[in-house]
Amino acid sequence: MGKAQIKDDELLAAIVKGLKALRLKKGITQEDFFNDTGIHISRIETGKVNVSISTLKAIVGYFDISLALFFQAIEC
Repeated sequence: MGKAQIKDDELLAAIVKGLKALRLKKGITQEDFFNDTGIHISRIETGKVNVSISTLKAIVGYFDISLALFFQAIEC
């Protein structure tokens, strides 16, 4: 029996907002981000997928910040 995945829409919206702000601040397009990382940030930025913590770590690492700093900066 598989375990249900929990999806907190409010938290996910805050994460999406934070990620998009980081990407835009750095002047990185979604296509550039994908080409550099292989991660479909466009799918994440829609807020429809529940991003894993490992993927989130890779994304914020690309922008040269830690998970702790990222979570301090977002409001949820």
